[in-house]
This record gives sequence, C-alpha cells and structure tokens, in this order.
Amino acid sequence: MNKADLVNELAEKMQITQCQSRQFLNIFQEVLTEVIKQDASVMLQGFGTFTPWKQKEREGRNPRTGKNCMIPARTSVKFKPGKFLLEELNPGK
Repeated sequence: MNKADLVNELAEKMQITQCQSRQFLNIFQEVLTEVIKQDASVMLQGFGTFTPWKQKEREGRNPRTGKNCMIPARTSVKFKPGKFLLEELNPGK
C-alpha cells in the first residue's frame, strides 16, 4: 500500500474527502517528524511506538568501486508494535 492508497482508504472509512484525508495524513507525518526531531518517542497505545535511534558513524564500502568510505552518523526511527496490533496480526496465540 502506498500513500495514495492509504489516503483513499482513510477517506472511505472516515467518510471524508480525499483532500481532507491527505491533509490529515500530512499533518500526522509533520507532527511525528517534529516530535522525533526533538529526540522523543511517539506512543500510540495498543498500536506501537516510534522511537528515534542514533546510528553512529561507520565505515562502509562503495560496491561499484570497492573503495572504503565513511558513512556519516544519522538519526533513524525504530517502530515497536503494540500488544493489540500483534494480537490482530497473530490471532489465537
């Protein structure tokens, strides 16, 4: 599923226009990004937690040339699924 599919699905289930659905999704993405930039987690009870993760600078290799290079440090995001999401994905366990 891509963003356009998600916009359509949200619009249908929430009985709103696709424009409103797209706006909702874009604002959610903005808020999530702002919070993670502040080095804080976003916990959606039962669904999961988005947590910023600092990757250290490390040595890598260019596969085309074989030359070693340094990959700069960066912030990434980890997602830990919540209890209810896992129960929905794995019924009967």
